[in-house]
Amino acid sequence: MLVRLKSELQVQWGSMLDRISQRLLTLLQFTRMALVFTAISNSLCTLLLATRGEVGPDGSVLRALDWQRPVLVALISIGLYGYGMTLNDIIDRRRDRQLAAHRPLPSGRIALATAYVVCGLLFLMALVAGALYAKRSPGGWMSLVLVLWTAFLIAFYDFAGKYLVAVGLLALGLIRFFHAVIPAPELPLLWHPLLLFTHVSILSAVAYWWEEKRPPLTVSHWWAVLGGRGMIDILAISIVGWVGRGGEAAGGLGWRPGLLLPLGLAAVFVIIAWRIKRKSATPRQAGQTLMLMGLLWLIAYDSAFVGVYVGWRYALALLLLLPLSYLMVQLMRWWSRLLSLSQPPEYKRVRSSAEVQGQP
Repeated sequence: MLVRLKSELQVQWGSMLDRISQRLLTLLQFTRMALVFTAISNSLCTLLLATRGEVGPDGSVLRALDWQRPVLVALISIGLYGYGMTLNDIIDRRRDRQLAAHRPLPSGRIALATAYVVCGLLFLMALVAGALYAKRSPGGWMSLVLVLWTAFLIAFYDFAGKYLVAVGLLALGLIRFFHAVIPAPELPLLWHPLLLFTHVSILSAVAYWWEEKRPPLTVSHWWAVLGGRGMIDILAISIVGWVGRGGEAAGGLGWRPGLLLPLGLAAVFVIIAWRIKRKSATPRQAGQTLMLMGLLWLIAYDSAFVGVYVGWRYALALLLLLPLSYLMVQLMRWWSRLLSLSQPPEYKRVRSSAEVQGQP
């Protein structure tokens, strides 16, 4: 009797753990949390750059930072990133039923009502964290304004921008730009968010092209993306230069030889992209791999800027987010395969040729 009871409890416990595992994996897949570390890295880099003038006598930047500011910056990044990903899947749910039926929402692994709740809670988390950060940040309420502006850009892209090709590709870059600026609206170093904007906009365009998405990327779209990127770069540099002329704020355009490091990393990524294209079996696989590696490469840029302007021990600490994010991607893939193998096989009756032809 006791053996039977123990066996039943083990079965029930295993079943409960299996359900928890499936729901947790579904939530992580729905919010794309494996790559959220790239957004956290962008924000933390800006925060460290903004506090480089507050370095203590021992050279420690972290002494000038209370633990609340980095935590709030991370929560803002998680909220905005998850909000954008979940909103995108909610909007595309009908299209995904035909093109990506394996995703959590079209596959039925997460209910539409639950999806709305998750999306709303993530937006609320970013908003509340932004308000709390604004009270503790020298930038004040401008940080909260940037949270709202970034959320607006995300919604614009999800609802309309991605169907406008060139406009959508530039919007993706601008989302990264303004998200990175949230911790320090005073722009301690313009080159950092500007490089993120340039990298993401061009990366997204090349991945879009390789994956052969629709509507197709034409020569006019390429000119619009490259021309728009150039105009935005010139506009940002002109505004920062005009606002900070003759004053300390001009430090946002400061130059030092160490800036050649992130530029060198950009050149290295071009070689990586070329190798990805050569080794990929299909254009779609090449585009997907390029997008993954390109987003992870943002952490390398962040680490380079921190190393040049703040300190290399902080740069190495930030760089740890790169393997962490990559391992998270691989863990979720392994987790998904493991759960699929643990499910009982589904059998379907083979239809006869008469049934296929509609005959009685």
